[in-house]
Amino acid sequence: MRFVLRVLLALASIPGIVVHELAHQVFCHLTGTRVLRVRYFRFGIPPGYVLHERPRSAFRHVLIGLGPLFVNSALAFGLGWVSLKGLVPAESIWLQKVVPLWLAIAIGMHAFPSYGDAESILDAIWSRGAGLLAKIFGTPIALLMFLGAFLANLGLDLVFGVGIGVGLPLYLLKGLK
Repeated sequence: MRFVLRVLLALASIPGIVVHELAHQVFCHLTGTRVLRVRYFRFGIPPGYVLHERPRSAFRHVLIGLGPLFVNSALAFGLGWVSLKGLVPAESIWLQKVVPLWLAIAIGMHAFPSYGDAESILDAIWSRGAGLLAKIFGTPIALLMFLGAFLANLGLDLVFGVGIGVGLPLYLLKGLK
């Protein structure tokens, strides 16, 4: 039963996977790293990926790996905010509230970097040529990314998605009144 629920949750969160991969691609462009291939979504493991050239520095590699944390979190919060504030111009409650809140949660769920993201960053900061500062600051970041990926498998991804997409906007809107 738990497996079936997890599969249904994964299907419902497809928009978050797409945004996660798009965030990696955007950060590749921002860091001047050439993208070789992108799969925004597929049925398989991983469910999406961005293959890119090796970034010119470990710092750029970390930025690319953390891109989804920034983009997915901001987009999830924004969708939750406009929906709960009543700024979605729609007649139907479904289009005004339910769909944007579902998207907010689905996108927020995929803000955490994946195991692959963490592994790639750890490899980059411990490769030959990476500086001491990259190792000092990048290692804890990569380890936190591994922890986040592990906890996502235990449901923290859903908790984060609901928190950033619904909880935080609701809390802030209540505080503004």
